[in-house]
Amino acid sequence: MAELKHAETGNTGATRLPREQRVVPRLKSQDLMQQSRELEIDHEGRIYRLRVTQLNKLILTA
Repeated sequence: MAELKHAETGNTGATRLPREQRVVPRLKSQDLMQQSRELEIDHEGRIYRLRVTQLNKLILTA
């Protein structure tokens, strides 16, 4: 995983990295789907469905 660098803190005390240094987490779809072709994601009480299509594409629906 990439190394995070220290950044200045603003008046809120929260640390913000410059945009070019931010790290976006990455998951492998195989790890996320765990041998399944469909899973449900609960986001703030709303259920979303992530599916693998016949063409092996991902579709997220509410």
